[in-house]
Amino acid sequence: MCTSIVSNRKKTIVGWNLDLLDMEYRVRPDDEGVYIEINDAREGWLPLFGANDRGDFIGMPTCWPYDKRSDPVQDGNSVILLDIDLLLKKKTLQEIKEIAENETVCSVPCLTFMSSLSDKDGNVLYIVPGQGSLYYEKPEYRVMTNFSPFKMNSEEHPWMGWDRYLKAEEMLREAEDDFDVEDCFTVLKEVSQTVCPTVVSMVYDVTDRTVYWCENREWGNRKEKKF
Repeated sequence: MCTSIVSNRKKTIVGWNLDLLDMEYRVRPDDEGVYIEINDAREGWLPLFGANDRGDFIGMPTCWPYDKRSDPVQDGNSVILLDIDLLLKKKTLQEIKEIAENETVCSVPCLTFMSSLSDKDGNVLYIVPGQGSLYYEKPEYRVMTNFSPFKMNSEEHPWMGWDRYLKAEEMLREAEDDFDVEDCFTVLKEVSQTVCPTVVSMVYDVTDRTVYWCENREWGNRKEKKF
């Protein structure tokens, strides 16, 4: 479970709740990005989520229910590797958009990972392997939780996060034009989870190139990194 939000008003503000169960993670800041990494048994620490100094933000919610069309196929592009390439600045959002629109993008067997990506201009790219991609040029706001934007609530699953989506969408729709870091944390707090717990809440003030985050819903204990 996860929640990803983007707001383009006076500032471009991106927010991300990483909801994670029984997986080892760490937040690693350096001069080129703030990376939320997952410890994979085979690959080691993988930078799967976070922000870079170029202005990109990478989220990767799990899609529920799983759709077998996302399973790997020969010559398919891995959604995980595309996300890592954007986070590490090996590709741009526009390059990944071109791949998503013209080539096959896959997830891992029996699990549909989605991409929620944005760039320095506040453009948003959603990729749902096996279903397609959606591109929004600097939208006023966008929200993604754990269901396919192509299916919305036509299929149901306990972890799809329809309630989180509706709450975040409502708060962003009613937000003022001066929506800022504190407002974004307010939304993330409202949609945070305890069953599959929110382990990292991150806000990227893209306009000011500053990343803020807290762990385990300790909202008053934030760290920050300015690029």
